[in-house]
Amino acid sequence: MGSLRRVGLAVALSVSLVVGFVPFGGSVANAAGESGSFSVLSYNVGGLPGFLSSSNPEQFTTQISPLLNDFDIVNVQEDFNYHSQLISAANHSYKTATSGPALIGSGLNMLSKFPFTDLARVKWKEAYGVFDSGSDQLTPKGFTASRHELAPGAYVDVYNLHADADVDPGSMAARASNIRQMYAYINQHSDGNAVIVFGDTNTRYTRELALLQEMTAATGLTDVWVQLVRGGSVPAMGDALIDATNRNGPNNEVVDKIFYRSGPAITLTPAQYKLEDTKFVDAAGNQLSDHFAISTKFNYQLSAQISLSAPFGGTGGEHFNQLAHLPGGQRLTSLSIRSGSRLDGIQLGFASGVVLSAGGTSAAQSSIQLASDEYVKSVVLNQGSRNGGMRIFYAKFTTNKGQVLSGGTTTSDAATYTAPEGWYIAGFYGKADSEMDRLGVIYKKL
Repeated sequence: MGSLRRVGLAVALSVSLVVGFVPFGGSVANAAGESGSFSVLSYNVGGLPGFLSSSNPEQFTTQISPLLNDFDIVNVQEDFNYHSQLISAANHSYKTATSGPALIGSGLNMLSKFPFTDLARVKWKEAYGVFDSGSDQLTPKGFTASRHELAPGAYVDVYNLHADADVDPGSMAARASNIRQMYAYINQHSDGNAVIVFGDTNTRYTRELALLQEMTAATGLTDVWVQLVRGGSVPAMGDALIDATNRNGPNNEVVDKIFYRSGPAITLTPAQYKLEDTKFVDAAGNQLSDHFAISTKFNYQLSAQISLSAPFGGTGGEHFNQLAHLPGGQRLTSLSIRSGSRLDGIQLGFASGVVLSAGGTSAAQSSIQLASDEYVKSVVLNQGSRNGGMRIFYAKFTTNKGQVLSGGTTTSDAATYTAPEGWYIAGFYGKADSEMDRLGVIYKKL
């Protein structure tokens, strides 16, 4: 399960100032139709203090560390008191900083060979149990969310979770609240994006079938184990499926799970699922944690009809993405912006009457109407510092017929996005609140 492999012919989508692959925060060239593969690993590493752990983290954590290098994105849970040992031999270029030891941190961390941004740590609203029933109220468990750039134009949102433990009524109610809290967040913050969720759910289909089906139905996620190992057959409620003679078989369900979905701009295809029962062991064959690690190899394919630019701007505001809401077969008929000293908002109008808006609405509005054969060809963005963060200060939109719509205040920190011949700028994604914090461009083929 080695590192990223990319094949295919790239279609350059022109951006000034930068060429090649650059981590988030700048403009990059993009590729349509590109493909590749990557691997993910979920592992509850049992990193509680030794006297509380059912594992042996003082001895085993340093042995886990170099084995993580065979996977491109690693989500770990219970990474509490031995974080420095866990990452000591891991060569991933991008890692989350620990949120603290047990009783202080969530135990959720990530190691990635790809740049990521927008890391969010979210605490569960509900937990149950002190010293019994999972002791979940003793540490701020929850989930993390982040956006990874596998290659130029290839973005995937990654979630790591550790849900409430145990099977008493209070714990099960808290866990149901956990799962619903996370999938509501996914629906809001990952709208239009490919998503992978992997971590310790502390549940099984045989125990909480309806809850897991509720989550997958609400988000469009698919369980890799159900798809690849069980041929799409979801286990029924009943006794737990535990088959120690064939841990990678259809009759062995663990609480650690991997879910995924594709997006309009990128298709994810799981090629392999494995419960790593022989990899994370010591010389005597003992497991290095009280959980088995699970892994998946994914293939990906970027759309040949849609491509995304890198985002430009700051980290404030709430995520928005117009990609999944663009009306099929329609180009813009109107483009409006609201701007004063900075860019506040954008509004797109389509022939069907669909209107897509992002950002604030308090500033003055200016608009252009587009002819039936007219489309947005290029966008110039300027960013600047505001209240300790970066925001979009200025935007200039130019159509293929030379119409120009601009607003805000120019700065020296600029990026220009230009669609190549045969492509156009169809919409936008980014982050916004009362003003526009960040913008990225959605390109589509004419």
